[in-house]
Amino acid sequence: MKILAAMSGGVDSSVAAAMLVRAGHDVSGVYMKNWINEENIIGHCPWEEDITDAEAVAKQLGIPFRVVNLMTEYREKVVKYLLEGYQAGITPNPDVMCNREMKFGVLWDWAQEHGFEAIATGHYARKLEAGSSVLDDPASSILRGADPNKDQTYFLAMMQPQQVRIAQFPIGHLLKPELRAHAREFGLKTAEKKDSQGICFIGQVKMEDFLRTFVPDKPGPIVNLEGKVMGEHRGLHLYTLGQRKGHGVASPVHKQAYVVVAKRPAANELVVAIENPDTPLLWARKATLHSISSTGAPLTEERLLQAQPRYRCPAGNAIFRPLGGGRAELEYAEPQRALTPGQICALYEGERLLGGAVFESVVHEGSPSSTEL
Repeated sequence: MKILAAMSGGVDSSVAAAMLVRAGHDVSGVYMKNWINEENIIGHCPWEEDITDAEAVAKQLGIPFRVVNLMTEYREKVVKYLLEGYQAGITPNPDVMCNREMKFGVLWDWAQEHGFEAIATGHYARKLEAGSSVLDDPASSILRGADPNKDQTYFLAMMQPQQVRIAQFPIGHLLKPELRAHAREFGLKTAEKKDSQGICFIGQVKMEDFLRTFVPDKPGPIVNLEGKVMGEHRGLHLYTLGQRKGHGVASPVHKQAYVVVAKRPAANELVVAIENPDTPLLWARKATLHSISSTGAPLTEERLLQAQPRYRCPAGNAIFRPLGGGRAELEYAEPQRALTPGQICALYEGERLLGGAVFESVVHEGSPSSTEL
């Protein structure tokens, strides 16, 4: 196949490209140049070093390499989504949208124009091809990565079936130590390079610092569940439900922290409470989803599945009930902590990624009403 390998300059995408070359494919490398690369943003985004490393690896592999400037599209499809989401009081996920809108969206459009048949990335995910044992799904399916500590299928949850079909994940069957060993075996420049920790386009800058660069502070009161003022926040967009640190309210109880349990935009109030297994507004079994997206067959029937509300959070058993219009009700078997409007919920059947959706509203334990932002 003629495959375009998205190369970030890191070890994962480097090994992905190397494995495709070893398998005999016609491979070209590409670096997506995003808007932050030419903006004076607080923090550190080592894009010049990343391009140099990606180009060096491509040269080692003997494959063509080029940089594609997608700054305009990135600003419109990812950054705008991020800023508008936080300003509206919800919690967006730019990494998920980067994959759907950019890597397998805008970049795939470019790849098709240049004769490529597929796009490969360094995601820790696996593919189960059509014609396999999954009889109810004619499309290729995505499976969790073999390394449970590195699995990145959560970030692929909003991909469309046609995007899944052309996606290649050459390293998904590897554990991280095995991948490092392959990088050394190939003699890649990036073999010992540390993994990046930043969000897809922000680099090493903290999300809070990035948001404060673009969204003005709007201070207001921090209150407890009884309405007592506990302090002052700098703007509701800088806080996330379930947040234990960084809100500035010290707990008088040993080994029990105050946690953010609600945001009230109308009053510009941030609500905190001591975290316990029964803390009001913190736990929920039921939620409503919108913008449902499936990686294969449409999710149109009630079913038992596993729903993962955040990255690095276990997927819990839940009943999925379609409501029509791209919406559904989700009922977990066990209470979940800090389900948050705006966050992505990845949906699974065992190891197979079924798709994803966005949390719309949440019904908290002991409350007949929902929280919606």
